[in-house]
Amino acid sequence: MKVSEAVASRRSVRGFLDRPVAPEVIRRVVERAARAPSGGNVQPWHIAVLGGAALDEFKAIMRRRLVEAPEGEKTDYDIYPANLVAPYRDYRYELGEQLYAELGVPREDKAGRLRWFARNYQFFDAPVALFCSINRIMGPPQWSDLGMYLQTVMLLLREEGLDSCPQECWSRYPQTVGGFIGLPPERMLFCGMAIGHADPDAPANRLRPKRAPLEAFAEFRGI
Repeated sequence: MKVSEAVASRRSVRGFLDRPVAPEVIRRVVERAARAPSGGNVQPWHIAVLGGAALDEFKAIMRRRLVEAPEGEKTDYDIYPANLVAPYRDYRYELGEQLYAELGVPREDKAGRLRWFARNYQFFDAPVALFCSINRIMGPPQWSDLGMYLQTVMLLLREEGLDSCPQECWSRYPQTVGGFIGLPPERMLFCGMAIGHADPDAPANRLRPKRAPLEAFAEFRGI
C-alpha cells in the first residue's frame, strides 16, 4: 500500500467485526511507529495495549463506571477549548450532524445520542485497544509528538489491512484507565484507540467526514 493510499483510506471506524487480530501484527505496528519524529528525539509516548481477557475485564469495569459516574471523572485537560470559534466549531458541529444522520438518531433524541456515544467505552467492539500516555512535565511540543506517533500507528494499521478509531473520550475517565493499566503518578492519559477490522454493515462506518478545501487552511508564496 502506498502512503497516499493509507492516508486516503484511514478513517475513524465506529463498528468492528468479531474477528481477532494477530498479536504479532500489533507489536510490529507499535514498534515501527516509533520511527515517528519527535523534537530532540525525546520520544514522549507511552503505549499500553489491551486484548483478550484483559480487554474483556476492562470493558466490564467501564460498563459499571458509566453507571456509577456517568459524567466522568476529574479530567487532566480539556478536549476542546471552551471558546471554540468558527470555523473549527462549525467543523465539529457538521461532523456530529453527519454521524447521527447516518445512525438515524435525531437531535431531539438526547438519550439515544448518549446511549450511542457510550459505545466509545466498549471500543465499538474492537478486539484490540490502545492507550497513550505522557509524562506530566511535557509541554505542547511533546503533545504534538504524540499526534505524529499515533498517526503513524494508524497508517501502519492500514498497511496491515486494519482499521482504527482514535478516542480522546477516554480523557473523561483517567483514574479508571490509569488504575487498570498501572499509570504511575507522573504520567497522564492522553487518549485511547480502538483497533480491528471495520464492519462494513455498521451504519456509522458510512460516515465520510468532509475536509476543508485547500484554500481554507493553506497559502503558498513563491511556489
